[in-house]
Amino acid sequence: MKLHELTIQQASGLLQNKEISSRELTRAVLDRIEAVDARIGAYLTVDAEGAMAQAEAADQRLAAGNAVPLTGIPLGIKDLLCTRGLRTTCASRILENFIPPYDATVITRLKAADAVLVGKLNMDEFAMGSTTEHSGFQVTRNPWNLDCIPGGSSGGSAAAVAADMCLGALGSDTGGSIRQPASHCGVVGIKPTYGRVSRYGLVAFASSLDQVGPLGKSVTDCAILLDAIAGHDPKDSTSVPEPVPDFSDIATDGLAGVVVGIPREYSTAQGLDPQVGRAIEAAVKTIESLGARCVEVSLPHTDRAVAAYYVIAPSEASSNLARYDGVKYGFRDKTQSDLMQMYRSTRSQGFGPEVQRRIIIGTYALSAGYYDAYYGKASQIRTLIRNDFTTAFESCDAILSPVAPTPAYPIGETLDDPLTMYLSDIFTLSANLAGIPGISVPCGFSDAGLPIGLQIMGRHFNEAMLFRIARQFEGEAGINERKPPL
Repeated sequence: MKLHELTIQQASGLLQNKEISSRELTRAVLDRIEAVDARIGAYLTVDAEGAMAQAEAADQRLAAGNAVPLTGIPLGIKDLLCTRGLRTTCASRILENFIPPYDATVITRLKAADAVLVGKLNMDEFAMGSTTEHSGFQVTRNPWNLDCIPGGSSGGSAAAVAADMCLGALGSDTGGSIRQPASHCGVVGIKPTYGRVSRYGLVAFASSLDQVGPLGKSVTDCAILLDAIAGHDPKDSTSVPEPVPDFSDIATDGLAGVVVGIPREYSTAQGLDPQVGRAIEAAVKTIESLGARCVEVSLPHTDRAVAAYYVIAPSEASSNLARYDGVKYGFRDKTQSDLMQMYRSTRSQGFGPEVQRRIIIGTYALSAGYYDAYYGKASQIRTLIRNDFTTAFESCDAILSPVAPTPAYPIGETLDDPLTMYLSDIFTLSANLAGIPGISVPCGFSDAGLPIGLQIMGRHFNEAMLFRIARQFEGEAGINERKPPL
């Protein structure tokens, strides 16, 4: 196996046994980026010099016998996490030249774990999109079929992991932005419980929904990454002081006694591709064969989730993005002398069409006289959806579902049809509204050879159950042994 093809778990073992060095591993990843990223477009910034310097420092830690599981491991970072001294654009022209003066807490924790940060990864602008076509700089392509989307908004993160251009990556998930691209690119991605991972230094899209999480080549790799970044952070008022178990040391002795729920409403959802349906049915049978018991559960307000989400998220986005006015930082149209014209021109030129669309929706929903009719009503539905999950988890330990209704589709297919793109989030955004964790693990391939993902959702702060089921399923199914044909 080539060095860039290693999982984090494999590479960590070789590094700690001194069979390879971090400099050799990092150089192999940088060479891989140079070889294939021109066709995929996953990276917005590659920090080769910085990565090699971090690898050198990691080798010194390894030589001194002070290594931890991430010491010397090359990782990619979604470009909305602040990295001190390294450009952070949110894939937006309005932040094209923004260099943060501080690190996000998750970056601080990765650096403390001696990880090597290779560069910043493409995304939909300000995380608003499900295809990574809505980047202000470039389109990212799916490594399994370069004519197809990789999913979004963490499409660069998922594509980079799938194409072996890093051993793992961080993304963010507001309505499915880790799980959906992980599903489309055939990698593992987990959205932790809201409050499990600090959002300090994450450029906000929708503050009550955003959550940072890892993507990896295996369930164990995601567990290792979550071990490093999870935990209470006093810098984030929404961070919860909940104990963090050792996720990489989860039981692997079968699923006897585990009860998994199958939502009645998800099997009849409109637009579910038969190939996805068959892959999920096969995955459920595999999980049953491992000892789990399946029961039917009901999530009766599922059909209202998309509408509620697309009021709440744009409303919070319109508020969060009001700060980009050309005055404090970021792009400014210097040709305008009138203040109001400068505001209008700066935001019109700096934001792309999808971001502008959501700002307009959100501003309208929050405007005087409409708050109760839209944001207030959507918040009530959010409570009902959260209650649905609470009731369902009284009869099961985890819930199984598709991640996305279809495999990855051709680039450009939904550019003029945003409603179809929004509906593709139907199976993922309920977890964000409820604040519960969800993981995507590969469970099959379409007839065209595109990956399909299984979603496992759990109770608040019970990521350990998700890792247990996902790891058992991964070992039995053997899906992620296949590689994209690059």
